[in-house]
Amino acid sequence: MAKIDRLRLLADTLKKQGVMHLRDAATLLQVSEMTVRRDIAATPTQFTYLGGYIVSAADVPNGAGYTIEDEKDHFAQAKAEASAVASSLLANDETIFIDCGTTLVALARLIPTEMHLTVVCYSLNVAEILRRKPNVRMILLGGVYMSSSDSFASDESVETLRRMGINKAFLSAGGVDEARGVTCWNFHEVAIKQAAMESAVESHLVVDQSKLGKVKAVRFSQLDAFNSVITELGQTIRKK
Repeated sequence: MAKIDRLRLLADTLKKQGVMHLRDAATLLQVSEMTVRRDIAATPTQFTYLGGYIVSAADVPNGAGYTIEDEKDHFAQAKAEASAVASSLLANDETIFIDCGTTLVALARLIPTEMHLTVVCYSLNVAEILRRKPNVRMILLGGVYMSSSDSFASDESVETLRRMGINKAFLSAGGVDEARGVTCWNFHEVAIKQAAMESAVESHLVVDQSKLGKVKAVRFSQLDAFNSVITELGQTIRKK
């Protein structure tokens, strides 16, 4: 099937059912998943890839989709500076949660070698850093691997988080808006983020300034649920 025919068939199918898993699209189009990915990447104004699912770009706020590879170099200095501000909240012998995404990788790197922490995470890029920290006890939540965010998702991970006591949860987001709340790209992240916040004594949102005023595909919290919002410009206290 020619590329133009694949795109037409995919568009027609999405009009009928709204969303389609990558593997189902590959079966429908009789090509590999990699070919489907390439077709989508070549037509960002028509299709968006979100956490293993394909949707019409017109159905997603703010246009193009998210992959961790595309995102990692965007505003890298600002993300590192925001994480540096967040690192000042770390305290010895606490249990913390570090969210997935590109912003909080820097926070994992900034954990002092001598600091004793229990760190809960669910992304490979964060886990890869934590495993080299001699005094960090890492709890890596498992499940189905989601390449778009280099993370895992499962109902068991959510239940594990709900049973834990977390001192501080550090959350990332793709969009932050006073009226419409805190949003992300990937549907599979929502339950994990919410469970971490419910279990935490304090929840801190760590984002660079480019995320402010933006709205992404899925809302996971209202802004007033966070104790503070941390950007490269510093920490804004929301509630004590």
